[in-house]
Amino acid sequence: MLEAPFDIVEPQSGETPVLVEVPHAGLWLDAEAASYNLAPTRCIARDADLYVDELFVDSPSLGATFLFTRLSRYVVDLNREADDIDGASVRGAPVRDRPRGVMWRLTSDGLPILREPLPEREYRRRIDCFHAPYHRAIQQILERKRERFGLAVMLCAHSMPSPRRFGPSSSPRLADLVPGTRGRTSADARFIDRVDRVGRDRGYRVQHDIPYRGGFSTTHYGRPKDGVHAIQLEIARRLYMDEETLGRRDGDFERVRELAREMVSALVEEATAAAGAGLPREASVEPRRGGLRKRRLGRHAPHTLLVRASVAARRPHHHV
Repeated sequence: MLEAPFDIVEPQSGETPVLVEVPHAGLWLDAEAASYNLAPTRCIARDADLYVDELFVDSPSLGATFLFTRLSRYVVDLNREADDIDGASVRGAPVRDRPRGVMWRLTSDGLPILREPLPEREYRRRIDCFHAPYHRAIQQILERKRERFGLAVMLCAHSMPSPRRFGPSSSPRLADLVPGTRGRTSADARFIDRVDRVGRDRGYRVQHDIPYRGGFSTTHYGRPKDGVHAIQLEIARRLYMDEETLGRRDGDFERVRELAREMVSALVEEATAAAGAGLPREASVEPRRGGLRKRRLGRHAPHTLLVRASVAARRPHHHV
């Protein structure tokens, strides 16, 4: 049986209500998925949220549970609903246009990923082996924290590319940070405002919900009335990496890593205070069955690339 390609690292000095989730930093394709893949290796890297797991690697030392995946979104997009498919990506699926649903069939540059629509069995394999265990793990972590503290706060960490198809003169510059909360509905205002304040205090341009309102995890788990709060945070890649070579810019990277540390620390502080004050909640969250895997984080963040050698811009010491 395949080992689930995600890791859970628990806090080093006592649990808090916070979970940091990084669903898109991985580069790994298993053998079955690779047999359907047509996309060049560079596209696999460009469509990943490169280095975001490294930016947030300090989360456990700050009191947050840290969940990150080694899986490429070309295998399955963990920030989509399991049935977000179309007939061109999965045989027999509804006729609609979902080229980047849970099973991506086009790269962000419009190149084909799949050599043919996936058979039903391959679609189900990817959901059962990767998507379902990942979300069972999230559900269990959030339920555990909600039961212990009365609330849980999830920060869904992502990165966003610069607009490149229209040229710098015809497309407005994106914000540096985009908190996505579905119109401030997926988390209590105190958590949204704290994220906003950390970014602005450090001199970053913050814009809420534009162009990213929050994906599946934010929508599905963000239920403030049930005591579960979710914020998606998009960080502009140009702040910490070269988007052409795909390499880190070391000085800039360290500055953004410090921002990530401060962001997590602020949420831990805010969530701990809210738990102590008894932030109101209603109803209850139904727990789901499923096992959790706990791993110790290695010295470096776990990018594993099936065709690693072709991405020359990725430095070898970033992989395990």
